[in-house]
Amino acid sequence: MAANFARLEDDLRAVERAGVDLFHWDIMDGHFVPNLTFGPAVLRDLRKVTTLPFDVHLMVTHPEKWIDAFAEAGADSLSIHLESEGDLAGNLKKIRDKKLQAGLVLNPETSFDAIAAEIYPLIDRILIMSVKPGFGGQSFIDVTDKIAKAAALKHQFPKLDIMVDGGINTDTAPRAIAAGATTLVSGSALFGGGFDALFPKIRGGAA
Repeated sequence: MAANFARLEDDLRAVERAGVDLFHWDIMDGHFVPNLTFGPAVLRDLRKVTTLPFDVHLMVTHPEKWIDAFAEAGADSLSIHLESEGDLAGNLKKIRDKKLQAGLVLNPETSFDAIAAEIYPLIDRILIMSVKPGFGGQSFIDVTDKIAKAAALKHQFPKLDIMVDGGINTDTAPRAIAAGATTLVSGSALFGGGFDALFPKIRGGAA
């Protein structure tokens, strides 16, 4: 979402050269959040220019309407919001049936305890929002307690990825990592600060 939409291919190639591990796509429907971004056609075209994983974050009211389309467009993982409508468990199973990784997203105000126990075996990732979804350039909300709760699950689910998205920069990355994050999403900071110079500093928070 933080890339230059007029030159998406160029920006993808530049970020890939900087050393990122995946591309995180913020898909917004103008209803679940008051903004619009990409459709499946955009991912389908850009899937041809990189082999890096496409991690698709569905900020949509009815994720069941979009799972097939984004799977066919080349997504490697799909994450849906706990706060979205529909059959949460059924949608996560549908994602896995597509041979994709399934993620569950929590908004900053959503309690970690809202996740039902039966959901954990259905997910590969918990995505913790550290900003309110819908717009880039927001400041990091302290969700380190929530990150730590997610990280505590790794003794039971050792392959569980703990992703944090929102306000990630050179100052906040070390805080998220110290709390237990295993994947960080950086948008405005990375694209606004120069990929080659800033990315190693953000990743350096893991040291």
